Amino acid sequence: MIQAFGLTSDPRKELPPAVDDVSFEAHAGRVTALLGAPGAGKTTALRLMLELQHGRGLTYFRGRPLHRIAHPSREVGVLLGDVPGHPARTVRGHLRMLCAAAGVPVRRADEVLEVVGLVSLRDERLGTLSRGMDRRLGLACALLADPHTLVLDDPADGLSARESRWLHGVLRAHATQGGTVLLTTADPKEAARTADRVITLEQGRLVADQDAADFARTRLRPRVAVRTPHATRLAALITKDARTAQRSVEVVREGGNRLSVYGSTCADIGELAFRHDVLVHQLADEVGDMGPRVAARGEGGDAVGQVEAGQGAGEEGGHGPAERSPGAPSPLPSLPPPISVRSAPSPLRPLRYEIRRAAGVGTTFLTAAAVLVVSALTALVLARIGHTPQARLLAAWPRELPLPPAALGAGLLGALAFGDEFRHPALAVDRGTVPRRLGLLAAKLLVSGVTALSLALLTVGCDAEVLYLVYGREVAEVPADWLVSGLSWIGLVVGCAWAGVLAAGVFRSTSAGLAVVAAVPVLVVPLVHKVLEGPAVRSAAGFPLRLREVLLMQWPFGGERYLAAAARVIAQPVGGALMLSLTALLCAYLLTTLRGKVR
Repeated sequence: MIQAFGLTSDPRKELPPAVDDVSFEAHAGRVTALLGAPGAGKTTALRLMLELQHGRGLTYFRGRPLHRIAHPSREVGVLLGDVPGHPARTVRGHLRMLCAAAGVPVRRADEVLEVVGLVSLRDERLGTLSRGMDRRLGLACALLADPHTLVLDDPADGLSARESRWLHGVLRAHATQGGTVLLTTADPKEAARTADRVITLEQGRLVADQDAADFARTRLRPRVAVRTPHATRLAALITKDARTAQRSVEVVREGGNRLSVYGSTCADIGELAFRHDVLVHQLADEVGDMGPRVAARGEGGDAVGQVEAGQGAGEEGGHGPAERSPGAPSPLPSLPPPISVRSAPSPLRPLRYEIRRAAGVGTTFLTAAAVLVVSALTALVLARIGHTPQARLLAAWPRELPLPPAALGAGLLGALAFGDEFRHPALAVDRGTVPRRLGLLAAKLLVSGVTALSLALLTVGCDAEVLYLVYGREVAEVPADWLVSGLSWIGLVVGCAWAGVLAAGVFRSTSAGLAVVAAVPVLVVPLVHKVLEGPAVRSAAGFPLRLREVLLMQWPFGGERYLAAAARVIAQPVGGALMLSLTALLCAYLLTTLRGKVR
């Protein structure tokens, strides 16, 4: 069950808080509706419950707050607004990425796609989905890790009546199996039709907490439903009688031979029809425009309506209900099979997520291809002009540019690692599983580092091959100091990628991450160079010899040579600037992460 105590949002400028001291419970096995007009505070209440917004109050999910649950996605399935995924990612790829984040088998993606009727659209891009298909995908994401609790913000918004019945049938099926369902809605009729309990908010405060039957009886307009072949005549008689008795009665012609009479009773209308010899086919009390209910139950468990579910999936997904006789109750929609074996926490889980995130869209491959083409063309132009050192020629790095194309491309890919996640936050409501943890940062640094290393090697290889094909072998020769040059080149490209990752994580923007990468050679390098060229009493001359003396042994395969070469790279202005920038960005990232946890 869900227990919310004293939910209160932070006050706004000269305005009361959007949610003020709201407390309620949502029990297992029941559907609970959070009802309120737009602006009543429903979404804010959900965000406070899920710890996505700062405020006061406490929420327990089966006795534990969300930040104390090791795997929140396995306990709470969430749908807030549209599906927050990259529009270029496929439906199946998006779910498989979330499977890696939640630590569940990848086959689970196909299971939930079949349940929500999106099997035929699994290769479609998220940006091409209609509103109804987007809501189905959101429900699939919420059901993916087989959670006990579902928290959904207006899940039927924008859906047709048929799709809404199917959706509410799925939620009813989840509650029937012992789960907890909490949804928000602005429609009182929908709340009374689909929920077991209705909690009403007005201007951020709780004003009612009722069973659905009590809510319908006290807060929806009661009326009398009349069917007669003489609807026009009977409506005129009811209006005339009310005017004579000076009573407020409203008669609404529903179409055909049906009338809805507000402010009167069955007894009064029946007696009036009898006195004037008007034939009546139906005369019944109704409460609001309830319509067909989805397995709703009143006090004592007595059914108060018939099931109208399982109809939406067959409309577009090809999974409709079986044929049944007219008037028979519809079966509840099927749910994904439970996950029998929970995988243990694995240090590779964030890595699998990050690999699928990076490889799920074509941005990575397009950027790498563009870098290779631009680098090769730049190398050809530099070789034709001449006066370019061999190391810079193979790296396609003219002196006029602060960074070579490969370093800029690696910085862009690194910035996208966090920038795209903040722009399209697939894990925004799943705080405790992967996002914003140091494990995710390590995974992003590892994947971006390997990608940058591959890009650095491919760039040099392609440049050398193109130079050899166009100008001959002498232009594509490897420099004599290839070890130091190679380490400098790899360190530059990987360092730019890591700077992009950390900067985008700190500033939550891809453009800010790329700007920081470009600022390193433009601003930081001159500063470091000026410091190193200043007056000094000591110098680092003879560092490799002293390093060998300290180690007191020869490393296998001449390892001390590589260590000394790496030290010389770091001692250079560019290397020192990158190290300084990476250290500052890492400290800033850790500071913002810890500050977010403290708050």
